[in-house]
Amino acid sequence: MNKAEITDEEIEKLYIKLKDNAQSGGYHLNPDIDFTKKLIRGLLVNQGRYGYQACPCRLASGNKEKDLDIICPCDYRDPDLDDYGACYCGLYVDKEILSGKKKLSPVPERRFMGQKKLNQKEIKTYMDKVLNLEYPVWRCKVCGYLCAREKPPEICPVCKAKRERFEIFIEK
Repeated sequence: MNKAEITDEEIEKLYIKLKDNAQSGGYHLNPDIDFTKKLIRGLLVNQGRYGYQACPCRLASGNKEKDLDIICPCDYRDPDLDDYGACYCGLYVDKEILSGKKKLSPVPERRFMGQKKLNQKEIKTYMDKVLNLEYPVWRCKVCGYLCAREKPPEICPVCKAKRERFEIFIEK
């Protein structure tokens, strides 16, 4: 799907869906509707190219497994909102930017900052001492939602991310 194939109706439909999902989860889309709809066009282009809505401001590999962290809403949205008031591409903003009290400013790329992941073995050893878990604990990599069950939910009840965006947080 190229830019010419995406209709204004498709953009408006996704805009409404994203806005409703954002508001129901306590998030806000950028109030600059023209800018926001250009980002949404990019999400739709990437959906057509790759089969998933990779962040329009990052280079996707075309390999969904490698790009799970940049499927919108990306894994970096919440830390970016906390630190800068907006996500990397500017689709999601905080209340200050939404109200016009603060201006949107550049957000540094977090994707390859080499942050150390928690050692699951160390976590499991500690948790085994504290808890006797009946089920594994799953974590949504987008919003941090945790749930204890055999498999992660099909859709995160908080941010609406799909099942593949969950990771084992604590093994049983």
